[in-house]
Amino acid sequence: MTSRDLAVVVVAAGLGTRLGADKPKAFVNLAEKPLLQHTLENVAEVVALSQVIIAVPAGHEEQTALLADEALAGKEVRFDVVVGGESRQQSIANALAELDETAQVVLVHDAARALTPSQLFERVAAEVRRSGVAALPVMRVVDTIKRVDDEIVRETIDRDSLRAAQTPQGFVAKDLIEAYSLAQYEYTDDAALVQAHGIQVNAVAGDARAFKITTSEDLAAAELRFGGGMRTGIGTDVHRFTEDKSKPLFLGTVVWPGERGLDGHSDGDAVSHAIVDALLSAAGLGDIGSNFGVDRPEFAGANGEVFIRGALELLDSKGYQVENVAVQIIGNRPKVSPNREKVEATLTGLIGAPVTLGATTTDGLGFLGNSEGVAAVATALISIAKVG
Repeated sequence: MTSRDLAVVVVAAGLGTRLGADKPKAFVNLAEKPLLQHTLENVAEVVALSQVIIAVPAGHEEQTALLADEALAGKEVRFDVVVGGESRQQSIANALAELDETAQVVLVHDAARALTPSQLFERVAAEVRRSGVAALPVMRVVDTIKRVDDEIVRETIDRDSLRAAQTPQGFVAKDLIEAYSLAQYEYTDDAALVQAHGIQVNAVAGDARAFKITTSEDLAAAELRFGGGMRTGIGTDVHRFTEDKSKPLFLGTVVWPGERGLDGHSDGDAVSHAIVDALLSAAGLGDIGSNFGVDRPEFAGANGEVFIRGALELLDSKGYQVENVAVQIIGNRPKVSPNREKVEATLTGLIGAPVTLGATTTDGLGFLGNSEGVAAVATALISIAKVG
């Protein structure tokens, strides 16, 4: 294949009603630029690019041409603007009709994934060239997946083999054109369409930045990436001391020798649970109950490390990283100072960011003042990497 063998089809014809804007989604501003402009600027950096074809709603052709002209300035890249169809599939068919015959690899990309880095385009294209088949980027599924029928949970699906598909999706040009010419049904993505026509699809590693901007919450998350945005969260947890004298006390994922344990569906680790709530709160991802609820038998008796690692996976899937965590134990016992350094070191290593541990009492007030249990309050500071 030639050194300039790559065409990118950008699908930007959606109306984006779920975003609640007064214009098509691709033309909604993100950091003072339309989503489509961000997409085209990233596409312009792709190696071996020869052509960009953009499918947009009728009436937006001129604006799109101006955006493309600016993004591709100085590049020897042909661009074409076409009017999209009534469906995503029809929009792509319209775009493929303009495909230059020199293009041997075609990437199809949603403009709504406006922050997708050029490296992901190149990774997908490289796999198509290497394998001679199709390729798409995927992300691991971190949530537990249920099959629901008539509002009844029928089964839990093994997520180990599941992946979430992203774009750009890559194809040998002639294969994609042929599959589209034979298509009789609407498919949810191009990988499904070519698979239906006997073409193998290989998976490559996706990128958290390639998330789809569909709602106003997604747009707000995207805005954060332009400022190295910081977000804070708070979490609390309370557990009473158990009557089971054989149960050890876990706080901060480690055993506190000589102390009575705490009641709970898992190990009762109030410190770890508060940290999990703080992390999830900062990222807007719910709380420990909604993600790791007591209805989940696999978490019965689980150490706090399990929940912290699960929360970190969720944050990572959204592109967040932890900057620091502070947690305070409230109660008369246990005494914190003998185990402070061990807990801080363990949690810092686990979370990959500084964790500090403090303690206070309630001056003898309430159940904590009566030494009936332990409470913990945690705060977390998280950030998201800047675009580029």
